[in-house]
Amino acid sequence: MSSREQLKAELLAQLDRQNVPAHIGIIMDGNGRWAKSRGKTRIHGHQEGARRVKTVVRFANDLGVKHISLYAFSVENWARPSFEVSALMRLIRAYIIRERNDLHAEGVKFRLLGRMEELAPEIIRQANISTELMKDNPGLSLNLCINYGGRAEIVDAVKKIIRAGYPPDEISEELISRHLYWPELPDVDLMVRTSGEMRTSNFHLWRGAYAELYFTPVLWPDFDDVELLKAIAAYQNRERRFGKISEQL
Repeated sequence: MSSREQLKAELLAQLDRQNVPAHIGIIMDGNGRWAKSRGKTRIHGHQEGARRVKTVVRFANDLGVKHISLYAFSVENWARPSFEVSALMRLIRAYIIRERNDLHAEGVKFRLLGRMEELAPEIIRQANISTELMKDNPGLSLNLCINYGGRAEIVDAVKKIIRAGYPPDEISEELISRHLYWPELPDVDLMVRTSGEMRTSNFHLWRGAYAELYFTPVLWPDFDDVELLKAIAAYQNRERRFGKISEQL
């Protein structure tokens, strides 16, 4: 058994399966730096990052995680060089098509979160095919956040509320939650960011209000099942008080 396998076995032995975070959000950062360190192009890094998604989603499903939100393309990412944006959109479309049958076979559900109306029609079409195919699956819900931003989601929710004609006195947290992109999606329990950056970058601002934050220097293409177990172990070693004191828990 390799040292990596030994570490995985130790982390699994220590895992409290009754306290696995129900919803994990991941800011998948570091593809470009991973590629540059190997003399490769940024596009190559994004391709490797897409392959890493399969490992993490499958393992999270095996652990009993109910929802995993992956920050794949933000509303701010349109400002990147056009060739990179185009490559990312092709990669997203290819991922949705390529992984559809495997995800379905593993019982995973699928959906996109974000301003879908601004995406290419073919991406939306392929996403809808996957969502419909997997809607009754019993496993983890994979939420691919494309053209997503936490502020944008809140703004769009407020616009829906205004269009629906709600008076100011009826505005509440619960009402706003009901108008987010997928209202049934629960709050984020654990938010992970790879690559050593220590910020949430406009990801799940509403649902992540009480998320436990976990930052790791590991670049996303190197983030594997062991790294996910480390993040969950850190989560399980924290006391979540939600504004209360320890004696009230």
